[in-house]
Amino acid sequence: MFRKKQPKQEIHVDERLQHIAFIMDGNGRWAQRRGMPRELGHSQGAATFRKIGRYCEKIGIKYMTVYAFSTENWKRPQKEIDAIMKIFDEFMEDAFREMYDDNVKVRFIGNLSIFPESVREKMAKIERETAEKPFSLNVAVNYGGREEIVHACNALIAEGKTNVNEADISDHIYTFGQPDPDLIVRTGGDIRTSNFLLWQSAYAEYYFTKTLWPDYSEKDVNEAVEEFYSRKRRYGGV
Repeated sequence: MFRKKQPKQEIHVDERLQHIAFIMDGNGRWAQRRGMPRELGHSQGAATFRKIGRYCEKIGIKYMTVYAFSTENWKRPQKEIDAIMKIFDEFMEDAFREMYDDNVKVRFIGNLSIFPESVREKMAKIERETAEKPFSLNVAVNYGGREEIVHACNALIAEGKTNVNEADISDHIYTFGQPDPDLIVRTGGDIRTSNFLLWQSAYAEYYFTKTLWPDYSEKDVNEAVEEFYSRKRRYGGV
């Protein structure tokens, strides 16, 4: 399950791998193993997120989704939640400064109604200002895959729909208009989906690694991509 292959030194993706998603797990454990508070692991994880995002764009991936904060993460200690929210706010401030130089189009996905209006205004401004950029980044905050499907169904009910099909739901999920993820990578050693992109992941390839997210590197991305290309995607066929 955790098999690793030796990747090529040079790697570039083609149309078979347009969308990669990351469950960025292991920040707290990374810090604890070093005798540091868990929240410091999230700071290191944020730096890794930037590095990996830039590398994914460099090798030709067009869409990237990251699981930044789930609907279940509110159960964590308040000190850790406050640290994550501070990092998230800093990310948005940095985005204002850097978006004119980067090629990143940002979309925040999840139930954003829980955030203060000032935060939601920042999100909306970033989305507007980056709308024409070529590399799409989805940041999942207060996100849950089940909640997303319920949200889509309620939106369809509000439109008067009494009968829905798969296309209707796909048009109302948070990632509407984007291809489903081809590859979902989970770091940190756990082998589960954790309520992430449940609708979109129907035919995604999963790759699990024991590497904790703050230690995740460009080499690790290459290994995941090489593993992806070694698999045969049948989509229910033979």
